[in-house]
Amino acid sequence: MPIVIAPNPAAAARSAADAAAKLRFIVNLTDPIFRGIYRGNRKHDDDLAEVMKRSEAAGVKSMIITGGSLHESSEALRLAKQLKVYATVGCHPTRSSDFEKFRAGPDAYLAALDQLIYQNLKGVGRVVAVGECGLDYDRTHFAPPETQQKYFRVQLSLAKKYRLPLFLHSRAAHDDFVKILKEEGFGDDGGRKVGANGGVVHSFTGSVSELEEVMAMGFHVSVNGCSMKTKENLDVVKAIHPDRLMLETDAPWCTLASTHASKAHLASLPPALNTLFFPPAKRPEQFVLGQAVKGRNEPCAIGGVAWVVHELHSVPFEKVAEKTWRTTVALFGLEELNEDTKAES
Repeated sequence: MPIVIAPNPAAAARSAADAAAKLRFIVNLTDPIFRGIYRGNRKHDDDLAEVMKRSEAAGVKSMIITGGSLHESSEALRLAKQLKVYATVGCHPTRSSDFEKFRAGPDAYLAALDQLIYQNLKGVGRVVAVGECGLDYDRTHFAPPETQQKYFRVQLSLAKKYRLPLFLHSRAAHDDFVKILKEEGFGDDGGRKVGANGGVVHSFTGSVSELEEVMAMGFHVSVNGCSMKTKENLDVVKAIHPDRLMLETDAPWCTLASTHASKAHLASLPPALNTLFFPPAKRPEQFVLGQAVKGRNEPCAIGGVAWVVHELHSVPFEKVAEKTWRTTVALFGLEELNEDTKAES
């Protein structure tokens, strides 16, 4: 049975906002879609400030902005400092060829990532993870498997050097993904014996057996709309151990779509919460400043992800929020957020 957070919509909205304040999420705010640019073409005005307002209204307190290349990592850090949040530094597997295209060569590219981390380990907008890195065999037209494997491996050295968690990507490549991690010392306790500090396999879409293997290796698993498309996906989400579970949006991608298996579990979402997490939206061509854009996932949708998890695990929504908050704060070393939350209460 779904658990109703509060007996009336206004109270439900307040309770949801309080619970969502204990959620953290992963978001690609560097994507130009948040600036109104789609595949190089401007379709509407820059509305990043409005996106942030909607996330705040939904109770979101902080976020991690992911870096998918050297350039994007620099942009992620710039935005993280501006918004007073956090960032990752790394190279996505589909961008692995950037190492070899870099004018000064692959070693210089790695050194530049290293320098970005070194210069941003402390203070506002700091680096909290190495990544997004890993393997993606669904999109080898961007970078062949051999290239992906080579530069995934070298980025693992940065996690060891700076004792940072990994922000990991694995798509249709599980066997090679875990093989490389194990060969580099990450096969047990998230690599802590070799100086690393665990990590999270984000946007998880693997099987139950694959899930069990990465959890046994000491890694966390994060879910979003892409992790909830099918009944099989939902069975995997159910199997995630609460101590290993994290939540994300991966905005602007990975929406909780109406065609997905997750839809049935969102039917019990109270109307007040639905408006917070999934505000009314218009197509990009019909853009109205202050309204969401149809087809573009936003940070405020994190509450919807948490709601589906609450239903699948038969755990109160507030407990899902609280547990995943504590897990995320601990993994990424964000204890100051707990202090900020205490000061506001």
